[in-house]
Amino acid sequence: MTYDIVAASTAPTGGAALDQVVGLSVAAAVITAVLGVLAWQHRTHRSDWLERVGDRLGARMRQPGWVAVPVVIVGASLIVALLGYMWDVALHAGRGRDEGPLANPAHYLILYGLFAIFLAGMVAVVYSRRGERPGPAAVRITRHWYAPVAGLYIAGCGLYALIGFPLDDVWHRLFGQDVTLWGPTHLMLIGGAGLATAGIVLLVREGELSGQSEPMPPRVRYVLLSIAFGALLIGLSVFQGEFDFGIAQFRLVFAPFLIVIAAGVSLVAARIYVGPGAAVVAAVFFLVMRGLVSLVVGEVLGQAHHVFPLYLGMALVVELVALTALARRPLLLGAVAGLALGTVGLATELLWNDRFFAFDWTRGMWAEGLAMAVPTAVAAGLCGALFALGLQGRLPARPVSASIVVGSLAVVSLGVANGLWATVPDDAEVAITTTPAGTASEPEVRVQVELPEGLVDDDPTWVQVTAWQGGGAGVVTDALEHVGGTTWASTRPVPVGGTWKTLLRVQDGRMLTAAPIFMPADPAIDAEEIPVQAEATRALGPEIDLLQRERTSDHPAWTWALANAVVLLCSLAMIAGICWSVGRVASRIEGSAARPAERVDA
Repeated sequence: MTYDIVAASTAPTGGAALDQVVGLSVAAAVITAVLGVLAWQHRTHRSDWLERVGDRLGARMRQPGWVAVPVVIVGASLIVALLGYMWDVALHAGRGRDEGPLANPAHYLILYGLFAIFLAGMVAVVYSRRGERPGPAAVRITRHWYAPVAGLYIAGCGLYALIGFPLDDVWHRLFGQDVTLWGPTHLMLIGGAGLATAGIVLLVREGELSGQSEPMPPRVRYVLLSIAFGALLIGLSVFQGEFDFGIAQFRLVFAPFLIVIAAGVSLVAARIYVGPGAAVVAAVFFLVMRGLVSLVVGEVLGQAHHVFPLYLGMALVVELVALTALARRPLLLGAVAGLALGTVGLATELLWNDRFFAFDWTRGMWAEGLAMAVPTAVAAGLCGALFALGLQGRLPARPVSASIVVGSLAVVSLGVANGLWATVPDDAEVAITTTPAGTASEPEVRVQVELPEGLVDDDPTWVQVTAWQGGGAGVVTDALEHVGGTTWASTRPVPVGGTWKTLLRVQDGRMLTAAPIFMPADPAIDAEEIPVQAEATRALGPEIDLLQRERTSDHPAWTWALANAVVLLCSLAMIAGICWSVGRVASRIEGSAARPAERVDA
């Protein structure tokens, strides 16, 4: 029998409506033209308002205007972009796809934040006039035009992220809508914003080296720099979003892997460059900002709730390692701190994760999880130490620095490749029994499943029912209870009907598979309803076919490969950009007679 459930209509797919595409294109062209005119007026001395604003902000912040103005712009926009990003993920998790970029209110906040990052970088680039050189690491644009290298990098990150918006629409038209945070164009959007936070730290350093700034009180500098590394921690943690919302579409080994990358780079760099306690201050700032955003998205806006890593235990691990004699050997400190983060640090996150996250870190995951996380944590710790040494002008010899960066990229790439390697059982079916538990207006069911013999071991990564995209309630997950043999049963009712997409999900080792319990009809993609039944036998197939129903395979294989390759090359260019920028600043410090006097010693 089937239940009397009516599926709600869904939004169209395959890219935004042309009127929205045209509207956004015209708006972007007009704004760019206006800003171009203003920049030309400033550079040709036809307008002095930007210099006046820079002088006022610079006097308050004890920084030159080309540092003060971009820092204020980024500081005021990153929290807006973070709120928009989390709100957007929550909207998609709770309500599914939208009708285009202008139909989603969160997109306005994201666009504002990304454009502000680009604007901040361009302000730094165009600010200095009359042939002034903004610091020893400045790059010559024309004969009499010099720009801070960090300004160029920040502008590049902002442009990279902004390009992701129109490319996202093109991507949907070619390949359908990939309702996942880890879609290639989605990674451009969040990656550009996340990497830009490192540029802000570098821009402040350039200001200190320029001789145009006044020394800040040591405590003020300590707090501000610690907060800046906290912002970097936020930027590098956004890639974990699907785990935060409980809708991870990839194997669980990615969770600790991503956490150690963010912690290793941000917390190690903070401790070495800023001083004792800076890693803890950065982690506290992360928790405050993410907590506020979670409160606004979940409670104020009424969207899907999300949680996030704690990082406090990891910050303490870094601080404890730095109390040893390793503090005099920063690279070794970074490596050992990374090793500690990948072991003891992850143990502290395990306690937090299993209490608050939708996915427990099961015993069966740990062997492979540690094999991925430990070398990655060491690599991230080395990169964090290298970043701090570059800011201090103490980079090791170029072959050593290059080996660390290239080796770290290789380690991360191998980890990603391994994490993406998932299998699907051949010709496997699952028997699903459902019992009504809700009301006519809000139908729910309890679920019992009979898995194929030998599909999972005694400690699978997860056997759960996930329901999402049913409205403002967000994501509902229920870890099924093993009641004996191959039988698993739900511990709570789960919603079905309307626009809910309710499915059984199973992961054990590399095996990642799912079967539908209820899927609504979706006329936009010619998908028929899969009704919920009292008893049904359903095939176990790839999760992606259910979680990303809107994707299409109606395209040549080479277009998919080429599109991913372009995004990958652009991402590598951003990483190369920060490496080049830090190296340029470090080389100018090394080449100068004076060393910075206001740095808090590690």
